[in-house]
Amino acid sequence: MSTLSRAVARAPLAFLVALAIAFALSGCSLSGKEAGQQTEAGAGAAGEVNEEAANEKREEAAETAKNRELLSQLEATHREEAAEEQAKLTEKQALAKAKKREEKAEKEAKKREAAAEANVKKREAEAKAALQKEREAAQKKESEQKQAEQKEAARKKAEAERAAATQQQVTPPPTSTAPIEVG
Repeated sequence: MSTLSRAVARAPLAFLVALAIAFALSGCSLSGKEAGQQTEAGAGAAGEVNEEAANEKREEAAETAKNRELLSQLEATHREEAAEEQAKLTEKQALAKAKKREEKAEKEAKKREAAAEANVKKREAEAKAALQKEREAAQKKESEQKQAEQKEAARKKAEAERAAATQQQVTPPPTSTAPIEVG
């Protein structure tokens, strides 16, 4: 409870105490002449005074009860306001936490998305490199095959030329066209 609300709550009580002291002091300040008149008035006046005092006590008790009721209502209102304030504060803190969690989740999602994208790019680069390697290997193989075919063709050609040259050397030149009889 704040000091202002405590002061507001004690004000009616302080007023009642001051009022009670004022009544007590006013009753004691009767002069001697007035006191003599009261005794002359007799028992009827004394009964009236007692009745007035009882009425005043009842009024004071009613006013005290009323003040207590007002005080309890004031305290209840203050408790409700404090509870509402606490609820608002709790709600504000919960919203802040939720916002933080949401931002963190978004950050993590972006991080995962970036990692996935990097993985996709890496795989694409690897696939592209593998494809390039395969193409180069195929070209190399094709080139080697062409070279082997050319070598084979050159070898066959050289062999054919050698065979033709050897055949020309082995075969004597025909001198006559007539067959020789062997007898």
